[in-house]
Amino acid sequence: MSLSINYLRETMSELDQKDRKILNALQKNARLTISELADNVDLSVSGVKKRLTKLENAGLIQQYATILDRAKMGLTLLCFVEVGLSVHDRQQVANFDATIQSFEEILECHRLTGGADYLLKIVVRDRDHLDDFLMDKLMLLSGVDKVKTSVVLKEIKETTHIPIYS
Repeated sequence: MSLSINYLRETMSELDQKDRKILNALQKNARLTISELADNVDLSVSGVKKRLTKLENAGLIQQYATILDRAKMGLTLLCFVEVGLSVHDRQQVANFDATIQSFEEILECHRLTGGADYLLKIVVRDRDHLDDFLMDKLMLLSGVDKVKTSVVLKEIKETTHIPIYS
């Protein structure tokens, strides 16, 4: 669902403290039951259900997710990869964007301004897996000109919790 920025701004300005508490509670634990949410925000179960429906319909809640422990899943190497394209026409960019969607190693892909065209956040098992991904997938894509990989030594902060300002 694609919503306009203005619509989302208007929706955010309509949020009251109870909505904000619901959103914060769900970001901490999306498995909370409606009853637990109601207790947390001091509302009735039906009141929480109505608010959740409103927040979902407004697009503020996009999905409910389970976050896995990458290391316990055997994916111990986290990397950021800067990608530069040789050609920047709309078709080349669209092709790159579409192809990147199929690579399960890529957790995030961002188109940038500055020195690189894209920044990819990838997760792989080890250095061999990284090498295979780079050589057999990424660098074989049409239009990829430059690739610069940075391996994460230590994760200092990682969160999916976004701030909810009043």
